[in-house]
Amino acid sequence: MTTVSPPFLRRTASPIGRIEITSDGEHITGLTIERDGHLPHEESPENTNHVLETAVTQLDEYFAGARHDFDVPVLLVGTAFQKAVWAELNALPFGAVASYGSVGLATGRPTAGRAVGGAVGANPVPIIVPCHRILASNGRITGYSAGEGIATKSWLLAHEGITHSV
Repeated sequence: MTTVSPPFLRRTASPIGRIEITSDGEHITGLTIERDGHLPHEESPENTNHVLETAVTQLDEYFAGARHDFDVPVLLVGTAFQKAVWAELNALPFGAVASYGSVGLATGRPTAGRAVGGAVGANPVPIIVPCHRILASNGRITGYSAGEGIATKSWLLAHEGITHSV
């Protein structure tokens, strides 16, 4: 299966593996953390722009412990429910967590924990939209769809000083 190259693409190294960031020219449209040494567009040449360079700078600052939030423009394409969940993720400050149930409650669907999990997992811009800050109500990591899964999420949580269990 051939994937279409995004109009703008930039890769960067990080403590959790290589990161690939995509842009439409004005917004960040995707962020992928390598899994098993691979990225989705690794055969495509980089084609950077200002918003990608800003995102790389902010990610470097985040990983260095000097940045706690991101202010790059992000375009999130999804259902109304996914967008509501992602808005809740964006509202979580550095070092804070929420549960799947509390996000469901905040989006008007208090019994939609599983659907919240699906929306969290579909987040196209992890780290910048901090889906790693969602845990089970008992503080456990139940999964993570980016990078190397639970190990990546555990690293991000520890980096932010968030107590959790696996």
